[in-house]
Amino acid sequence: MSSRALRQPLSLKLTSATFLTIWCVIAAFPIFWIAVMSFKTPVDAFDANALNVIFGPATLAKGNGLSVLAILLGLAVLWGTFKVASKTMPNMVRSYSKPGLQWLGWLVGCAAVAIGFLLVFFAILPMVLSVLNPVLGPLGQDVLGLTTEHYKTVWIDRGFSNNFQNSLLVTAGVVSVSLTVGTLAGYGLARSGSNLAFWILIIALVFRALPHSVLVAGYLPVFISSAEWLSPILGDNAPTLYGKPWAVIAVLVAINQPFTIWMLRSFFQNIPADLDEAARVDGCSHFQAFRRVIMPVMWPGVITTGLFSFLLGYNDFLVTSLLLDAQNQTMVPAIAGMFNRETTTTDQVVAVAAAVSITAPLFLLVMVFQRQIVSGLTAGAVKG
Repeated sequence: MSSRALRQPLSLKLTSATFLTIWCVIAAFPIFWIAVMSFKTPVDAFDANALNVIFGPATLAKGNGLSVLAILLGLAVLWGTFKVASKTMPNMVRSYSKPGLQWLGWLVGCAAVAIGFLLVFFAILPMVLSVLNPVLGPLGQDVLGLTTEHYKTVWIDRGFSNNFQNSLLVTAGVVSVSLTVGTLAGYGLARSGSNLAFWILIIALVFRALPHSVLVAGYLPVFISSAEWLSPILGDNAPTLYGKPWAVIAVLVAINQPFTIWMLRSFFQNIPADLDEAARVDGCSHFQAFRRVIMPVMWPGVITTGLFSFLLGYNDFLVTSLLLDAQNQTMVPAIAGMFNRETTTTDQVVAVAAAVSITAPLFLLVMVFQRQIVSGLTAGAVKG
């Protein structure tokens, strides 16, 4: 069939482009708007004039603003960070990581990119601007109102950093346990020729379809009575799991594990069994063949599945709000509490700043792992 026959007509191209543009605007506008609001004083943030919200005249009048030079340099830093995170850092990880230790290379690479961005954007860039702005005339004059006082309030004064640490603990636990069990179970079920494997997957899918509130209600008595149950083993020091992050990790893993096993099983099925047989012929055991031969090929699928597990633990509201106390609360229910109890416009902008803050790690993950995510989704969707 000729390439001309496969070309889309102009009307179809315009229709597709129109719908795609509308969808992007509808999806991106709320994120853009609350991000703009979070850097303004309450007068500008809730102004009826959209231009005042964007340019922030009241914020600028208080001496909080950005010059043209600051805007250009800030965009340059953001673009450079995107290029490093999406291309340079992944290439370095693949080049310098030892076989079997790529996960450590990714952790070090992500940490280096994050620390480097924070250092350049919040330490070096302000010092450079303080020197250049006074000598560049119009380019150094503030033209866009912007203040970070709301972020300082929510992270330092309101203790939002503790909620961030709790979210990291919960998501790290969910991802670690889900991927460890999921890779082993998915590999075993993918290589199993028994009908029992199919029924196990069906039961897991039914379990995944249960409402989260049912699982929380089932686990709740166990967590509340955990100190009594563990006292014969740990004595008087037996902990109560209710209100602790470990309880949330257990429930979220139970919710997420069937999906993880299903997804990883589909990835493993796309890897020819001949690789296992060749590794066995070369003297590897079953586990050695899995670790040294299969897993290096499976990284895109593992990263894609890990991202979904991360999103489950990071964005969960129901389980975390029901099982965690105020001291161990994660970010999402903490932000919901802020919006429910804030009454002044200043408090509302602070809550908006907290909501914007939780999107930064998600953008960083997508930037760093975009190639692996696309490769993993493609590999999981097409079976050869």
